[in-house]
Amino acid sequence: MTIRVLIVDDQELIRIGFRLFLQTRADLEVVGEAADGREAIVRAAELRPDVVLMDIRMPRMDGVEATARITGTDRPPRVLILTTYDLDEYVFGALRAGASGFLLKDAPRERLLEAIHVVHQGEALLSPSITRRLIEDYADRGDPVRPSPDLLAALTPREREMLLLVAHGLSNQEIAARLVVTEATVKSHVGSVFAKLHLRDRVQAVVLAYEHGIVVPGRRPSG
Repeated sequence: MTIRVLIVDDQELIRIGFRLFLQTRADLEVVGEAADGREAIVRAAELRPDVVLMDIRMPRMDGVEATARITGTDRPPRVLILTTYDLDEYVFGALRAGASGFLLKDAPRERLLEAIHVVHQGEALLSPSITRRLIEDYADRGDPVRPSPDLLAALTPREREMLLLVAHGLSNQEIAARLVVTEATVKSHVGSVFAKLHLRDRVQAVVLAYEHGIVVPGRRPSG
């Protein structure tokens, strides 16, 4: 299966570099480019890519707003944020806007390929270390926590535990090892959590958990 990719960056040389590299892969097709957020929205609607490589800082419209508009459409593509800094102040906003993860522009080429495939498969590109940095950045910004006591009412105790561990950045394999269950069991519970809370992926689970006070920044899960 060929993955259709749209490259969005205001620097032409960066777009050319990504295109030349991605075109060497038989399973990837670069269907177009855009130089800013507004153009990205138009091109995404026209070309219907599977994955959008989205820069953050661009003229006319930045990557955060473009991501929100693109992911708010019917059957949206997956958006992979490209950033120069791992603590870019816009990264959390982009994830909240619907991005599936982020990648540093200076990451190894194989990491870029892996990232494209991960988000295309419906997963989120959030390692525990990235999750921790995002959480620390979110806490430092001083956003008010908005507790929602009714939010977890639909979840079973086990599903609440799963949400907590997902929010702390643990993979299905790590959760299975911690709880001494199979990965299939974890996948089933996590899927149920996402369905009940209307979450698309792990990124949205992390954002929801911290914005609603389900997890407190700086406090690790017990056990």
